[in-house]
Amino acid sequence: MRTTVITTIVTFALALGAFALLRSGGDATPAAPAATLGSEVPAASTPQKIARLQAAVRADADSPVLYAGLASAYLQRVRETGDVSFYARAGAALARGLRAGPGEPALLATRGVLRLARHDFRGALADGLAARRAAPDVVKPLGVLVDANVELGRYREAARVLQEMVDRKPNADAYARVSYLRELTGDLAGAREALGYAASAGGEAAENAAYVRTLIGNLELQRGREAAARVAYREALARVPGYVPARAGLARVTAAAGRLDAAARMLRAVVARRPLPEYAVALGEIELAAGHRVAARRDLALVGVESRLLSQAGVNTDVELALYEADHGDRARGVQLARAAWANAPSVRSADALGWAFTRAGNPGEGLRWARRALRLGSRDPMFLFHAGMAAKAAGHRAEAARRLRAALDGRPHFNPLYAPQARRALEEL
Repeated sequence: MRTTVITTIVTFALALGAFALLRSGGDATPAAPAATLGSEVPAASTPQKIARLQAAVRADADSPVLYAGLASAYLQRVRETGDVSFYARAGAALARGLRAGPGEPALLATRGVLRLARHDFRGALADGLAARRAAPDVVKPLGVLVDANVELGRYREAARVLQEMVDRKPNADAYARVSYLRELTGDLAGAREALGYAASAGGEAAENAAYVRTLIGNLELQRGREAAARVAYREALARVPGYVPARAGLARVTAAAGRLDAAARMLRAVVARRPLPEYAVALGEIELAAGHRVAARRDLALVGVESRLLSQAGVNTDVELALYEADHGDRARGVQLARAAWANAPSVRSADALGWAFTRAGNPGEGLRWARRALRLGSRDPMFLFHAGMAAKAAGHRAEAARRLRAALDGRPHFNPLYAPQARRALEEL
């Protein structure tokens, strides 16, 4: 399953024995952006909060915490609308706030959240550390530190900080991160358990609740439990009618049921409303699976346009673009982008992208080396396993190829409408 460029979540750790919370029976899940520090109006919608905070800032231009609240509200609005222009507004609010109060921990932590969203993980780590030094008793910087360390491949440190976060404030943010860490180690049942805790904990905005239920749907779909995934997506839509990530999830469930034309119609409506690269790629791949090559080329052409818009908003999309180029574009450029992604964020996600780029560019030996690195935490992500299996097959490692491809298909024979059939054909050839 492709990773959205808007939502930054955590990745996980090498040695789990010291971190009991990362096992089933503890607490966990990938989280929504941190809530505003101060000046929240729980009953208000996000646009109402923004309007009130803008008025408050005009009345008191020297309050750093008000600027932090305004920036957080702008970031929440990105989640609700997909409009990345709110990143620039959040950045401007933070800059003004830091002029009024240099070193204010609320501003530093919120700037860390913005940098995470833009995939500036080293900048986010610096902000998280500075915020923690300035306010060691505040929990919000811990989430920034967890996410930044995960994306930088510092899994032991991420797990250590997350344990502290759960011990101090076991809320939806903490549970979501634990769930994601469990997922990356292959503990999908434990990840689902943790998301249940996150759903029970709730959030400040209706979107937060819809987001967690969409994560539940995504996880259930990865487990091959299409009926449970459909229920979770519908629950998300009940909380936020028209919620785009949940509508995209229902389209994937429909594709898994073999109804490719219906799934394409559903995703086309999603792309019309929120033309993010991840949705355009999913639509194009469903069209390819259905044999609609002209429509697929048209849909995939949107990826470059939207990626440029995200880049203009300061969002680094190297991992997503590397996979797109490897599968549907310039394979040499895919390797170049994947190298840049690894240099920026040496995580298992980047390792997977680099391995697949090498494989598709005709160097499966190097591709397999990186694919193994992507799986070193025990991930059961079917796309990671598919990439590793195809790399092993091309490199002549037949036994490993069969093992990886069987694992990709195990319990989820329809994990992707385009690549699951390729995995089955490759197994038959082996």
